Amino acid sequence: MTIAFLVAPEGAEQLELTGPWRAVTGAGASPKLISTEPGDVQAYRHLEPGDRFPVDAVVGEVAAADYDALVLPGGVANPDFLRTHPRAVAFARGFFAEGRPVAVICHGAWTLIEAGVVRGRTLTSWPSLRTDLENAGAHWVDREVQVCREGPNTLVSSRRPDDLPAFNAAVIDQFARARAAA
Repeated sequence: MTIAFLVAPEGAEQLELTGPWRAVTGAGASPKLISTEPGDVQAYRHLEPGDRFPVDAVVGEVAAADYDALVLPGGVANPDFLRTHPRAVAFARGFFAEGRPVAVICHGAWTLIEAGVVRGRTLTSWPSLRTDLENAGAHWVDREVQVCREGPNTLVSSRRPDDLPAFNAAVIDQFARARAAA
């Protein structure tokens, strides 16, 4: 499987990028870092700059059909930037149109709200996104991980870095199920 990780040039929460990245790599998948600009992205450890990571492809030059699944890490600045970038929003929306699985953690759901793909879906997030998600027509739950199959694809969501063990396990399980069903 080839898994797209969509992040802004700056602001992705490092643990929410590297934890799932290691998990999918350990499961034999090939992760690819997608951003709105070429070069490197700057990750953060909460509010402090973290490591830099090389971009594999730029949105607008790739499509959801090029990947088997999508992971949207959080961090406040990361999805806030992505939801203002039409090509990033269209890229995320494409996974729903293609029926491909998506995993999102923390504030990452802002990108999905902008893409208009959460109506009727059940998901979790950082608690401050609850009202945003409910206003967009989603059913919000407070769980370390939520798997929603009530829609065109499987949607895995989680709240925060502390939930990464459960999130990573669900991502691996659900992405493998989707692959087996394809």
